[in-house]
Amino acid sequence: MAAGRELVVSFGEMLIDFVPTVAGVSLAEAPAFLKAPGGAPANVAIAVSRIGGGAAFVGKLGDDEFGRMLAAILRDNGVDDGGVVFDSGARTALAFVTLRADGEREFMFYRNPSADMLLTADELNVELIKRAAVFHYGSISLIAEPCRTAHLRAMEIAKEAGALLSYDPNLREALWPSREEARTQILSIWDQADIVKVSEVELEFLTGINSVEDDVVMKLWRPTMKLLLVTLGDQGCKYYARDFHGAVPSFKVQQVDTTGAGDAFVGALLRRIVKDPSSLQDEKKLVESIKFANACGAITTTKKGAIPSLPTEAEVLQLIEKA
Repeated sequence: MAAGRELVVSFGEMLIDFVPTVAGVSLAEAPAFLKAPGGAPANVAIAVSRIGGGAAFVGKLGDDEFGRMLAAILRDNGVDDGGVVFDSGARTALAFVTLRADGEREFMFYRNPSADMLLTADELNVELIKRAAVFHYGSISLIAEPCRTAHLRAMEIAKEAGALLSYDPNLREALWPSREEARTQILSIWDQADIVKVSEVELEFLTGINSVEDDVVMKLWRPTMKLLLVTLGDQGCKYYARDFHGAVPSFKVQQVDTTGAGDAFVGALLRRIVKDPSSLQDEKKLVESIKFANACGAITTTKKGAIPSLPTEAEVLQLIEKA
């Protein structure tokens, strides 16, 4: 990572989530829906900005009411939207997200195709990507062309300019043609990432083994990685670096909605890493950073919606001090 740079550039999809006004119902049973800005890479960018970091977003939105609203939300939250382009022929993506009684989510997507899928390599803001200390992305942008080629090119540009590459697959099975295609494509760029974060569900999906034991996690480790993380919901997080590994417990909170908790965790951790890159080699510093990220994720679950519930640095520190 180039010295002195602290910008986190997030690449991928930003969309509108429609969330039922009551929890614990199916989409068909929902009496009404609230619209909420979403999309994991955008959530990560806003999470970084909310705790005081520099963040930018690269992606494509529809040239429609929702697309313009989402770009304004990025700007209002201090995220550089210089990498956002608009498509006049495709709509901004929509996702209907049900909150079950236990706070977990189910998804139904409207993207056929949506604007985010149509980003081309020629539309990339190369100068913005080159300024990244960390370039963060998911796997949804790998599903279809031309966005897949744009994604791969953006990774190349960032890597050549000295950025760390951060990957959260953010598995959404419903968007892929098949489970096999999802697994193949998600793993197709695995070896290039410096930092990878998976959930326990994604760990099982990618390894085929229902276990979070070290020998299973190590199937996803690559010698080129600097950090591999497995998030365990309210149980905290396991971490694996080149010279050490361990686990950090989470914080006990009253969960309302888990939407965006993983993105809040990633954003907080990336912010800490760009502030002090030595934390990737120093276990004590890394554990403190993960503790901070766990607190960020925990707070996000205490309110509805991802972006409105992302905490400030003061809120995170307050939870850590109370624990």
